[in-house]
Amino acid sequence: MKFALILSGCGQHDGSETHETILTLLSLAQENISWDAFAPNIEQHHVTNHVTNQVDVMQKRNVLEESARLVRGKIKPLTDMPISAYDAIIFPGGIGAVTNLCDWYEQGSEFSFNSAVRHVIDAAVNTKKPMGFICIAPMMIPKIYKNAKLTIGNDKKLAEQISRLGSEHIDCSSSEVVVDKQLKLVSTPANMLSAGIDEIYQGIHKLVKELALLVS
Repeated sequence: MKFALILSGCGQHDGSETHETILTLLSLAQENISWDAFAPNIEQHHVTNHVTNQVDVMQKRNVLEESARLVRGKIKPLTDMPISAYDAIIFPGGIGAVTNLCDWYEQGSEFSFNSAVRHVIDAAVNTKKPMGFICIAPMMIPKIYKNAKLTIGNDKKLAEQISRLGSEHIDCSSSEVVVDKQLKLVSTPANMLSAGIDEIYQGIHKLVKELALLVS
C-alpha cells in the first residue's frame, strides 16, 4: 500500500504544520504504508516569523523547497504526481493548506484551489481515491464533495460555513476521526483544538488506519 502526502510549506503559520506532518509519517511507518510527498512548486502566499508570529513582508519562499525540509528532501512537484500510483492521499494541516493549496484563508466560502491541487483532487474524485484531511485542511472538502461528513473540531463559525457549503460538520476531539465511508473521506481536528501532541497523534494514527480500510 502506498499513500501520497501533499504538503504546503513548513510551519504552522505559513505552511504544513510540522507536528502533524511528522506524526503522519510516523503513523504510516507503523502501519507499513509507503509514501511519496508532493507540493506545488510556487511562491508561498506569505512568510511568517515563527518566533514573533508576525508576517515578514520582506521574505519570499518557495512551497516545494520549504516542504522538502519536512521529508528530508524526498519530495517532487505536485505536477509530477501520478494519481494511479497511490492508494490514498493525505493533506496535513497548517495555514499553508488554506493559503498555498487553496485561497480559503482570504476568500472564505468563495475559495478556489491552486491549479495543480485541483488537478490532483479531480483525478482522486474520478478514481474514488480515499483522502484524509488534518486540522484546517478539511475546509477544502466542501468544494470537493457535496453532502460530505467532516470535522474541524468544534468551531461553531467554521461549522456554520461548512453547512452553508453543503456539507455536514461533526464535532470531534483531536484523538478521534470522522469517517465518511460513502465518499471515502477521513478527517481529524489535530491542532484545531488545544490538545497535546500525544492526543493529536492518536487522531492522526486513526486517520491513517481508517484510510487503509477504505482502500478498495
